[in-house]
Amino acid sequence: MSIQRGTELITFHRSLPMSCPYLDGRNEMQLFTELIGIEAQRTYQHLSQAGFRRSHHIAYRPACKGCNACVPVRVVVDGFKVGRPWRRVLGANRDLVAQDVGQTVTDEQFALFKRYVESRHGDGDMANMTRRDYHNMVATSPVDTTLFEFRTGGGELIAVCLADRMTDGYSAVYSYFEPSLPKRSLGSFVILWLIEQAAAQGMPYVYLWSWSWSSPGLMDSYELTDSSRSRAFFS
Repeated sequence: MSIQRGTELITFHRSLPMSCPYLDGRNEMQLFTELIGIEAQRTYQHLSQAGFRRSHHIAYRPACKGCNACVPVRVVVDGFKVGRPWRRVLGANRDLVAQDVGQTVTDEQFALFKRYVESRHGDGDMANMTRRDYHNMVATSPVDTTLFEFRTGGGELIAVCLADRMTDGYSAVYSYFEPSLPKRSLGSFVILWLIEQAAAQGMPYVYLWSWSWSSPGLMDSYELTDSSRSRAFFS
């Protein structure tokens, strides 16, 4: 399948069936295209609005046969209400200092990344990522990508967000955080912080990954195990 826009041709591919990481006994398939060349940023901008998300140089979205449980999600910034659960999360992390470090990759980041992945996704492919793999995930992005670090007042790095900048918002590509601090709800905090930043810059959206109401595991990746909090989050 292709989309014609002026003289630009975007070619899409459909993946082979793979074991679904969210729903037991199901297979997943993805529609994807490569982000390459000088048009990568503009192409990604259009595709994000159509529900595509990015991994490395690939833009993709779910295209599973007979299943539409996973839905690409974006937060409408000016419609988002900071209810009591979110105020508690923000309050628990008011001591953190955020810094945009661009595409600067450090050993400190990678150590935190490994702790997070091993605690959350120890049986997944990311658990085998090397320092070079991590560097490439950040530094070889074909679009406008940055790292946001979150540190305590004492300078300890406890959360990082890899995000893409677009004209209409931020896209949260990947976040990881200190797994030994569950009371901080750092996964939720990072997204709340991105929403605040988008609002301050007049951006209408924050793009998140695909969401499945059928998968508690996927909900847990954003630490949203209570359904009322989940509904509030995407209002």
